[in-house]
Amino acid sequence: MSTQEYIEIKGSGIHRHGVFARRGIPKGIIITEYVGRIISKDESAKIQEEMISKYKDDADNNAATYIFNISDDEDLDGDVPENDARFINHSCEPNCEYVIEGKRVFIRSIKDIKKGEEITYNYGFELEEDDLYEFKDHPCRCGSKDCVGYILAEDEWVRMRELLKSEHKKQK
Repeated sequence: MSTQEYIEIKGSGIHRHGVFARRGIPKGIIITEYVGRIISKDESAKIQEEMISKYKDDADNNAATYIFNISDDEDLDGDVPENDARFINHSCEPNCEYVIEGKRVFIRSIKDIKKGEEITYNYGFELEEDDLYEFKDHPCRCGSKDCVGYILAEDEWVRMRELLKSEHKKQK
């Protein structure tokens, strides 16, 4: 079965567009491949800076880069027309995960997904420093009950909650 038989692009309540299940998808299935061109970390940083700068005053935070970290030296730029996976949104309660095999990235279901359900995975962003400013550009809108408010790897949630609590105390 072609992976395109599993997914379709539609408007999303999380962020602009999303990827949805065309049919029921069982746990453990490779749903699609995240495709694009291999780029250097320098080129990746330039693309990300340009996008954040372009949308810095956009109240809806429409900045979107489709960069996937695949190694210490290279990234995958998924901003290509044939990459439907670039529209998969982040969630703090995902139904999928990404799997990196060499220079390829696959999206695999981690639970059964119902027809019509939005396909999501945790983008796995990490806090580089104890600096909330870094994450102000990455708000999470997944709506899950455990959402930390920012697109962030689950193993960083406790640290982020501590930072948010500390920031709240400073503002009082």
